[in-house]
Amino acid sequence: MNTIKFDKKNTLMVAHRGVSGIELENTCSAFVAAGNRSYFGIETDVHVTSDGKYICFHDDNTKRVGIDSMVIEETTFETLRSLRLRDRDGKRGRIDLVMPSLEEYILICKKYEKKAVLELKNRMTREQNLDIAAKIKEWGYLDETIFISFELENLIDIRSEYPDQTVQFLDDVYSDATIDKLAELKMDFDVEWVTLSKEAIEYAHNKGVKINCWTCDEPAEAEKLVSWGIDFITSNILE
Repeated sequence: MNTIKFDKKNTLMVAHRGVSGIELENTCSAFVAAGNRSYFGIETDVHVTSDGKYICFHDDNTKRVGIDSMVIEETTFETLRSLRLRDRDGKRGRIDLVMPSLEEYILICKKYEKKAVLELKNRMTREQNLDIAAKIKEWGYLDETIFISFELENLIDIRSEYPDQTVQFLDDVYSDATIDKLAELKMDFDVEWVTLSKEAIEYAHNKGVKINCWTCDEPAEAEKLVSWGIDFITSNILE
């Protein structure tokens, strides 16, 4: 198994939840797989556990990937950490397939010199958002981190303390109105790729807004986005 190469030109590629087309999403194995390839960045999702720690996982509940059903934000870090996740074939067995801590994710990005593209899941408190940023700064990697979130207030929290921090607002639909708002806030945009057009990307660029898109796994579609001038493509398998 390997990634699918395409002519990305100057577009920056982000590995979605690590190289999740090869390794199980949001595991250290997926992050290392991205680190060993040409990706610009490695994306993951971070939740706050019931005991105030930070763990990398996409869903609010563990059932899809972990078989056992636990609500992430209602469960302790150690309980979540002890859960053996199912591999891509649906079976448990590999000891390395557990939920990474935020620190483990950042240290892998740092080791392989990849941008950390970190999604702040759900609405966190200002204190939690700033604590995450402070920890990443302590680990020496805040300047190499891009925060993304569907919750605009999370990004506003980050910017309140770190006004120059790179952030991208996530949404599943493109609109000029969103671009106008982000231009005012000096934020970039991360949107579902199927809602984009050449005109949309040009509009954003004219407003000074960079565009990331998720989650494009088809080479022909990715090449079309590249031809339109897309800044980043987030993908499970394309490189």
